[in-house]
Amino acid sequence: MHKLTRDDLLSLEQYASQREQFRRDVMQHKRNRRLELGTNATLYFEDRLTMQYQVQEMLRIERIFEAEGIEEELGVYNPLIPDGSNWKATFMIEFTDADEREAMLRQLIGIENHVWMQVGNLDVIRPIADEDLERSDDEKTSAVHFLRFELSAEQVSALQDGAELAAGIDHENCRVEIRPVAENVRESLIADLD
Repeated sequence: MHKLTRDDLLSLEQYASQREQFRRDVMQHKRNRRLELGTNATLYFEDRLTMQYQVQEMLRIERIFEAEGIEEELGVYNPLIPDGSNWKATFMIEFTDADEREAMLRQLIGIENHVWMQVGNLDVIRPIADEDLERSDDEKTSAVHFLRFELSAEQVSALQDGAELAAGIDHENCRVEIRPVAENVRESLIADLD
């Protein structure tokens, strides 16, 4: 999947005139890229379109229009676009009550390393977590993690040939298994693979 360049972006003025429709299109697209892992954890799979939306929104909010600032935003968000042999996801631990969230984040240290995906009955795929910076320490984990799932050629081929996709969490304080992953999500993720 190609990375974004300045040529792919709308000017602030163009974006302002197209923002509502673009936002609706992206929200529709994201419905096929969201995978709930139980009631309090979700994987939001990123791709070129979700990152274009994120960059456009950041440029709008920060009123960035100079080349250097635009390149800086592209440098932040381009690494979250899949490379053709992987999936990249924002993993969120979501509790609406702040006290409950704080308590659970203390119980879920290291959860980002216990998320998994599986193609058919091939090897489980563990993510490479938080490559940009550490988000867990000895006391608690973060509510947001960035995960990269690397697939082998065999796993890619099996998915493209119709193999089931499963996902889950096997942390001692959180166990979830989704088998199979919904077909709309599976199809959307296959599109990320070359």
